[in-house]
Amino acid sequence: MTFDWSAIGAFLPMFWKGVLVTLQALALGSLIAFALGLVWALAQRSSLKVVRWPVTVVTEFVRNTPLLVQLFFLFYVMPEWGLTLSALATGVIGLGLHYSTYTAEVYRAGIDGVPAGQWEAAVALSLSRRRTWTAVILPQAIRRVVPALGNYVIAMLKDSPMLFAIGVLEMLGEARQFSSQTFQTIEPYTLVGVAFIAIAYPASLLLRALERRLVR
Repeated sequence: MTFDWSAIGAFLPMFWKGVLVTLQALALGSLIAFALGLVWALAQRSSLKVVRWPVTVVTEFVRNTPLLVQLFFLFYVMPEWGLTLSALATGVIGLGLHYSTYTAEVYRAGIDGVPAGQWEAAVALSLSRRRTWTAVILPQAIRRVVPALGNYVIAMLKDSPMLFAIGVLEMLGEARQFSSQTFQTIEPYTLVGVAFIAIAYPASLLLRALERRLVR
């Protein structure tokens, strides 16, 4: 077996399309995961059982079922109920929803890590509940959990190839399509593997630097 560099050149246009789709899914999925995770975390701290229990059941169900099964359900079952989305939109929602259940636990740990004295000081200053959360608790909690949230972004990147199962042509999907057309497998898959490392490793270094900065 020899490595054919001309195949890399032929694959590059498809590869860059796959990179763009991967980054789109990652960015939008991360936004959903971060925003929805915070909603789950706050809802689980509600004093109302009618709010707390359903959210707990939903998050536990999503967290304990495979992402691939959830993608199939959203893409193939939901249209039977009248909700039809594109493959990319389904993949973004699936990634965001799945990882929101993990970020919810990260937020919960960050909130629990805020010293009790901060709550007592907010009460002593007669701050409203909303003001307490937005001005005192959440800024401190989120600062503590930024590195952990970043780790889930990297995990989402590594799970993005699952989107090919519902027809999203991200990096791996483009590689599989190219190899099926040309019967050349080594070159496209090698390039995709290198691309994942080239994206994930610098991101991990950035997270370590950010963590050290936040500690200081």
